[in-house]
Amino acid sequence: MDKINKKDQLKYYKFLNSLPKKLNNLYFRKLKGKFKLNNKSKKKNGFDPVTNIDKAIEFFLRKEIKKKFPKDGIVGEEFETKKSKSGFSWIIDPIDGTRSFIIDTPTWSNLISINYKNVPIFGLVNFPMLKKYYITGTKKTSYLVENNKFKKLKVLKTNVLNRSKVAGNFFGWLSLNEQKKISKLTRLMRYPCSDALSYCQLCEGKLNVVIQCYNKIWDIHPMIPLIENAGGLITTWEGKDPIVGGSVVASSNKIIHKKILKLLKPVV
Repeated sequence: MDKINKKDQLKYYKFLNSLPKKLNNLYFRKLKGKFKLNNKSKKKNGFDPVTNIDKAIEFFLRKEIKKKFPKDGIVGEEFETKKSKSGFSWIIDPIDGTRSFIIDTPTWSNLISINYKNVPIFGLVNFPMLKKYYITGTKKTSYLVENNKFKKLKVLKTNVLNRSKVAGNFFGWLSLNEQKKISKLTRLMRYPCSDALSYCQLCEGKLNVVIQCYNKIWDIHPMIPLIENAGGLITTWEGKDPIVGGSVVASSNKIIHKKILKLLKPVV
């Protein structure tokens, strides 16, 4: 990847760091309590929820980005892709965890990634209801920001699998027969998997492993720099670059990661 000059790094970081406050103001002052639910699934008996709030947040972000960075590309979950003329692109999931949002579970978030030549370089995960956000810094660092205080993030050092805290969710994706094939792994999954929050908890040193199925790029791109800057790693179940999305594993170190990939092999 071509290097980005420090001036551009700082410019993008400052703008990204300004967004949580703007997003929270938008939600609490104009949008909260006014959502309408639609099902965008085309499958019989399928359920892929979207709300007018998802669309309102993405529309707002697109407008803000266009004002500051008019030549940048934008890829969002709810609207058409805008091609980049600058090398920079923004990947947006306006509400990650729409199902949680619908039932008023506070773990939903706003996900944003800034990519340079298709590589995620900055990530932001904003939790309006939890009053905190996670962001990458300019010097390959990741931070939790709460009450205007920045806490540098670092993953756990544990490399013994049986002592590891593993979170995962296969519900609705892997059949019972498939789950039986990886029973050694499912027995290790003793902790809840809460959308983007679980990846953030891995960065904080609260979890060792997070396993999820069939993610879109806007689910994963913001996580890649956050996890890597905190000292962890993230790949597909096949051990490949997660930039294309799909089923992914995030781990606190290579030793644990390798063991998890081996346990997943029967369903890859």
